[in-house]
Amino acid sequence: MSAPATAPKWPGLDSDIAAYLGDRAMVPMHVAGIDAARAAFEALPQAPGPDMHSVEDRRVDGPHGELRLRIYRPVDVPDLPALVYLHGGGLVIGSVDTFDRLARFLADAARAVVVSVDYRLAPEHPYPVASDETYFAVQWTARNSAALGVDSTRIAVGGDSAGAALAAGAALQTREEGGAPIVFQLHIYAGLERDDTRPSVREFADGPIITAGDFAWTKNLYLGDDPDRDHPYGVPPLADDLSGLPPAIVLTASHDPSRDGAEAFGERLRDAGVQTALLRYPGVFHGFLMHADHQSRARLAMAELGGLMRAKFAVGPGSAAWQLD
Repeated sequence: MSAPATAPKWPGLDSDIAAYLGDRAMVPMHVAGIDAARAAFEALPQAPGPDMHSVEDRRVDGPHGELRLRIYRPVDVPDLPALVYLHGGGLVIGSVDTFDRLARFLADAARAVVVSVDYRLAPEHPYPVASDETYFAVQWTARNSAALGVDSTRIAVGGDSAGAALAAGAALQTREEGGAPIVFQLHIYAGLERDDTRPSVREFADGPIITAGDFAWTKNLYLGDDPDRDHPYGVPPLADDLSGLPPAIVLTASHDPSRDGAEAFGERLRDAGVQTALLRYPGVFHGFLMHADHQSRARLAMAELGGLMRAKFAVGPGSAAWQLD
């Protein structure tokens, strides 16, 4: 008589994603600690992303010293739109190098220049350093649009995970300070808040990939351990008024502690009159778009996200210049 089948650790995952995860035992970041988490993340094997017409690193004078920007140009076409992109990693790990693959996927899918920001990390550089550098990067891209071959009227800001919180904060700061207009904001499985009471936080407290403890740990390292001192530029859901913000794309993963917080923010944007697309992908985990070349749901999500970004970019002046067959 055969032994009963073992119940899957995370029911409902797509078969190719469940196979990818397998039985691997991952040490949560908050258990491993900063140095080990950074080293492990930097050592992860990473297949190359789509080819670009050009990739260039720039070092510019930012608000907290020299700031590295990596600029991806997918095609040799003038006046492309641009996406200022903030990588994930909880604001404590990651770099433009570890997220090179996702930046290339986004540039290719959107047919847009991607300006990837190598912002400083916590705990060495707590709030508001990365937030300041994000807002600076958006304004720098607008000021230098002609030299970059970018249409200054079609600049977006977006990020994944904690990078999405930086993007949302920059959208708020742009509204408050009258910065260069943003055509849309993109939030990919956004880690926006500290709230640990939401159902998705409890359901996926132990992963896959990232745990509720990791979210709490990284938020404390960047924001500090006193929530009463949080500012909406660092924790965007704290903003009382979300009206007048640029259109939003909010993409979430079903098996992700951050899912419900990101969707609640998207619903608040919509209720405030902000045109908002809410996209939840079933059967996937936090970070799944990094696998957009070989996991079926990730390929579908990137194709749909690319179409939506191109459509939103197309509403700006000069949009025909970058539309290719």
